[in-house]
Amino acid sequence: MLKHTGADKAIQSAEAAFANTQHAASEALHGIGHAMDHSLVRAHDAGMQLRDAARHGSQGASSAIRHDPVKSVLIAAATGAALMALVSLLTRSYNRN
Repeated sequence: MLKHTGADKAIQSAEAAFANTQHAASEALHGIGHAMDHSLVRAHDAGMQLRDAARHGSQGASSAIRHDPVKSVLIAAATGAALMALVSLLTRSYNRN
């Protein structure tokens, strides 16, 4: 009968450990879910801010193009030429290696 009591205590200990582990896992999952919700809200807010900034920049660019179209075309051409020169340099550097 003593062996049976020892086995019962071992089973109770195992059940208590399992319950504690299950509770800890549940709390951890709850915390992760909360953190993910918070991250999604922050990502959404950042996306909205980025969209507003892009819209504002686009409106500013449109206004500048309307007020001085020749200057805008010259700036665009110079920017394109600079980018092509950069690509050419990078491609030449890559082909040498």
